[in-house]
Amino acid sequence: MKKITSIILMLLVICSLVFTSCGKNEEETEDLGDAITLYVYNWGEYISDGYDDSVDVNAEFEKYCREVLHKNVVVNYSTYSSNEDMYAKVSSGVLPTYDVIFPSDYMAARMISEGMLEPINPKENIENYENIDDSFRGMYYDEEEMYTVPYTCGTVGIIYNSAIVDEEDTGSWDLLWNDKYSGNIIQFNNPRDAFGSVQYYLSKDVNSSDENEWRECLEKLIEQKPILQCYAMDEVFNKMKGSSAAIAPYYAGDYFTMYEDNEDLSFYHPEEGTNIFVDVMCVPKNAGHKDLAIEYINFMLSEEIAVANAEYICYASPNKLVRENEEYIEYMTEEVHEDAMEILYGVFEDEEYIEKMQYYHALPGETLSLMNDLWEELKLQSNISTSIYIICIVIVVALVTLFVVRFIIKKKRAKCVNECTTK
Repeated sequence: MKKITSIILMLLVICSLVFTSCGKNEEETEDLGDAITLYVYNWGEYISDGYDDSVDVNAEFEKYCREVLHKNVVVNYSTYSSNEDMYAKVSSGVLPTYDVIFPSDYMAARMISEGMLEPINPKENIENYENIDDSFRGMYYDEEEMYTVPYTCGTVGIIYNSAIVDEEDTGSWDLLWNDKYSGNIIQFNNPRDAFGSVQYYLSKDVNSSDENEWRECLEKLIEQKPILQCYAMDEVFNKMKGSSAAIAPYYAGDYFTMYEDNEDLSFYHPEEGTNIFVDVMCVPKNAGHKDLAIEYINFMLSEEIAVANAEYICYASPNKLVRENEEYIEYMTEEVHEDAMEILYGVFEDEEYIEKMQYYHALPGETLSLMNDLWEELKLQSNISTSIYIICIVIVVALVTLFVVRFIIKKKRAKCVNECTTK
């Protein structure tokens, strides 16, 4: 009897615990309220997303919101391929309104000057901002540290296929104009980087307002056009991985992503100099969830998440916790590439070479319009040349056809005349 009574009591206790647990879960779910959508707009392939056992950063942030902030948050994540594409979308006012964006330094400067960014004062409002290295604070694009938080930093270089490109031809921007590799060369499909490749090659100021210099660079791009395979941004990954192209100027961090699938690929910083950049996190003026956007940025600066992103996208990090993380250093040198740390960080320590590197600055309105007009001229010139070529062929074919038809008709008439005369 005591045994039966004990069993009954035990069952009652278990049922009580189960019902209590269920009640708590229902109560917690109700406390979270309706889902809040946080709109994040970033570069393609620029966050750890859970692929190949990596950390799914956005999923982890949603979990953080549930467990720590007690909010039901869904991250709506979309991507762009250039600063100019992002700017056009954000400035258009077309829905959705984004809460967090990741512009490069010069574009952030432009958006700040045009009143497009919300002041977030990271020194006061973002706890993990202290993890940012001092050398990346108070930069030219945000000297008062009010609008931006550094996400990654890096450089532009040239990626080439060592199975196709001779080593003796490498080292300079000149490789992009080497007709020996005609049809195997890719150029940036955005005006700032494409013109930049010429400006560095010719040792010109990438922030020049001299119209003659910009037109000189246009002529160099027109000269290059016949030997190009295409202009590309995100498409460069598949083309270089699959060896359907052999040469492409691109961002150092992305080289490692391509190298993972094609070990014939190599990389160098051109001897004439190159672009140095910082991509930042910031909040657009019309963001619907400013406080949650700040939480997202703070979350991205935490050590576990910052290291996960740095390992996944392979860009240099301005976050001290990443640079000092032994597991990160070991992973980059043993799993990614033996020269990874040198390529990513060594260039910042080369005092001689760093003098040759330039940041893009926000161009004055007149110069910006000039650059965009010249870019359109380059693209239009390409289309016109092709169209004229096709039209000429069509005209020649039409003239030949007309000549043949007239010849046949004339011959038939002559035969008819002869037959009539004979009769």
